[in-house]
Amino acid sequence: MDGSAPFSSVKTTRSTCPYCGVGCGVKITQGADGTRSLQGDPDHPANKGRLCSKGSALLETIGLEDRLLHPVVDGHRADWDSAIARAASAFSSTIAQHGPESVAFYVSGQMLTEDYYVANKLMKGFIGTGNIDTNSRLCMASTVAGHRRAFGTDTVPGCYEDLELADLVVLVGSNLAWCHPVLYQRIVAAKAERPEMRVVNIDPRRTATCDIADLHLPLKSGSDVALFNTLLAEISRRGACNWRYINDHVSGFMSALGAARASDPDATGLSRDDINAFCDMWIGTEKVVTVFSQGVNQSSNGTDKVNAIINCHLATGRIGRPGMGPFSVTGQPNAMGGREVGGLANMLANHLDIDDQTHRDAVKKFWNSPRIAQGPGRKAVDLFQAVADGKIKALWIIGTNPAVSMPDADLVRDAIELCDFVAVSDVTARTDTARLADVLFPALGWGEKDGTVTNSERRISRQRPFLPAPGEARADWRIICDVACAMGWSDAFTHAKPADVFREHAQLSRVTASFGLDFDISALSEIGDTDYETLHPFRWPVGNVDNARLFGDGGFYTPDRRARMIPVRHSGPAKPDAYPLVLNTGRVRDHWHTLTRTGKSARLSKHIAEPYLEIHPDDARQHGLKPADIAAVQNPTGRALLRVLVTDRVRPGEMFAPMHWTGEFTSEGRIDAVVPSRVDPVSGQPESKAAPVKVSRFDTKWFGFAVASNRFQPDCAYWARSKTQSGWQCEMAGDTFPEDWTDWAQDCFGLDEVPRVVVEDARRSGTRIAFLCDGKLLAALFIGPQPIALARNYLGALPGLDASADVLSGWPGADRPDPGPTVCACFDVGANTILAAIDEKRLVSVDAIGDALRAGTNCGSCRPELRRLLEQSQRLEAAE
Repeated sequence: MDGSAPFSSVKTTRSTCPYCGVGCGVKITQGADGTRSLQGDPDHPANKGRLCSKGSALLETIGLEDRLLHPVVDGHRADWDSAIARAASAFSSTIAQHGPESVAFYVSGQMLTEDYYVANKLMKGFIGTGNIDTNSRLCMASTVAGHRRAFGTDTVPGCYEDLELADLVVLVGSNLAWCHPVLYQRIVAAKAERPEMRVVNIDPRRTATCDIADLHLPLKSGSDVALFNTLLAEISRRGACNWRYINDHVSGFMSALGAARASDPDATGLSRDDINAFCDMWIGTEKVVTVFSQGVNQSSNGTDKVNAIINCHLATGRIGRPGMGPFSVTGQPNAMGGREVGGLANMLANHLDIDDQTHRDAVKKFWNSPRIAQGPGRKAVDLFQAVADGKIKALWIIGTNPAVSMPDADLVRDAIELCDFVAVSDVTARTDTARLADVLFPALGWGEKDGTVTNSERRISRQRPFLPAPGEARADWRIICDVACAMGWSDAFTHAKPADVFREHAQLSRVTASFGLDFDISALSEIGDTDYETLHPFRWPVGNVDNARLFGDGGFYTPDRRARMIPVRHSGPAKPDAYPLVLNTGRVRDHWHTLTRTGKSARLSKHIAEPYLEIHPDDARQHGLKPADIAAVQNPTGRALLRVLVTDRVRPGEMFAPMHWTGEFTSEGRIDAVVPSRVDPVSGQPESKAAPVKVSRFDTKWFGFAVASNRFQPDCAYWARSKTQSGWQCEMAGDTFPEDWTDWAQDCFGLDEVPRVVVEDARRSGTRIAFLCDGKLLAALFIGPQPIALARNYLGALPGLDASADVLSGWPGADRPDPGPTVCACFDVGANTILAAIDEKRLVSVDAIGDALRAGTNCGSCRPELRRLLEQSQRLEAAE
């Protein structure tokens, strides 16, 4: 709810964070002098005032640099009428010549529900094809499929409070500490209050989330089904089945159990002792919540993994009651909202079934549409393959960057480039995808958007604007409606504001309820504009007296109202002999998707500033890799160049790389270029956790680091740039030498007539160059034959400031301590600062570090790193 402080010159806007599916509430306060501050909303039930590092830095990402502020047609500025007309004409003529199946939309979990709704309505109800899919296909499609197989509809049965009420929380394929930090902190707080509460972390990697784990199970990638089948067999063997619940509410128990008994526990790669310990904990604890995320979903057998987990909860009746149940946490802020309105190609609006003729007829009648999609459209991977094959000839991409984020990213990029017509709606033209568009629509971003989102616990919240629309940018729902009207359907797309769309969405849910299905917000179908503006967060289904938990007493949405236990079997990832290593991909703590938002924040870029490859020491030795080398990771799909991080956090034979870096931020760091387009046969979700690859040392002749006040791009094989508080910094490496380093640096920075200082370091065979003007540093370059040790955060702050040639030492003087690599992004606290405080103030706990420096006192994601620094300091002290 919007509200004002007692003085009218101060305004407070309540909104929702645009990052992960936790759906945290935020409060933005604006003063009369134009200043803004942001904090977590203590009244929002999802986060109760907590925010993660990304949420805390939101105001650092709303600047207009790189914003797309006007329509662009064929590379030239255009007005809205001509841009809309061009898109509408392209889609209409393509449909007329080649039929509805020749066009497609690819949309995003970044869209608000109102945006999603009209896009789905236009494609499925008026163009008449199911060819609208979403990047949420890459995020949670396997959960949707698993829910529908087990429950009859895509229903999350529990709520966040269950994480705090459980006596055992099992985290599966979820680095919750980095990817959903606020939920992680809720578990940390609950565990501190009830020390007997236990946590199991099931993940091939040892991640920050292991910091609170009583048991870490580093199973082989892709072997989750084998583990949970083993658990189900043990549940039966130990007599732990809830026969009353099974007999009253479940079908398929014996066939699921038969498949489970046939599973081989050794497929997990875990010791029998660890497996038995896990089974003891799970079976011996009634109040157990199993939380699963992308490590489960992003798999070629992800749906089976989801059902293997659900099977165990159904067999024990541990579902729909306080502190127990299977719980999917989504990766995007409105992945759930997209699921509600049919944003996936195989779903109809409002949880109705696109394969059901009566459902299709009901939606067609409600929309008064000329036609309705007669079945599922193309899912994401097939959709872009159809673009590559020339079957889809007109494509509209909204709020996402598939040239980077899709598997087989090079094929996707090339397909988009060759497509007859491509429209892109985005906040910036600086993405790998936007560069390929025929028409660019300037869209509103967070802080400007107005509508609703749904989080992982089915809670709908308002996202409210506190900024004016910049330039000529428009809301996605309006752009879609404008194109629909220009295509001849103005009577059906007359929405004047988001509340109009929301009311129609709520009215359609009455149709869903009439079929006895779950999604029902029809009580809000007549909501007034004022009530919509002040709408408080709420969970669906509305009208259910206790809608926090579902299925505790059965009531599933299958034809016989019984849940289905599904027989599932383990199938590990393929690993051809020529590509002997398995590559896992995922997120880092302080970045989001393809950096279009977090890449603007210097603070968020300090923790991890370039793409990297985690590789086990045994594999590093075998392949001739040393720490900080550049590795070439490749397979028939493509290649990526990544900085080497040698660590035992990963299993031998398995590696990890983050998914955020794009062609805007790195030369060859697009990791999805080496992820094949292998998909789950049920959900269509790609396998992003087990790409077969080989790795080798990139033949690096030199390494470099540079800072500058302007954005720059070096001419070399490897580079990775990131924002600093005063400009940009860049890591680099090359396989050939330029003829002259000074000329090369001058071209790199675009500083032709600027005085420079050049230092040739004969001892280190290196070159260092500083560009200085009127005593201020404009740029500096450091080159050497090995990775260069420098005070990077110190150097990143210097461009534009008074400096001298002493800057070429790469280290601050005694009067300016180097804070070291950033550990706590929330409060910008570096490792050296922390170690110094531990030593000087004799700090003996992570909480003491927080009291002294504030580090770790906000989102808590850095607390595992603080603990490691504390242990490091204690080891050094003991060795003295």
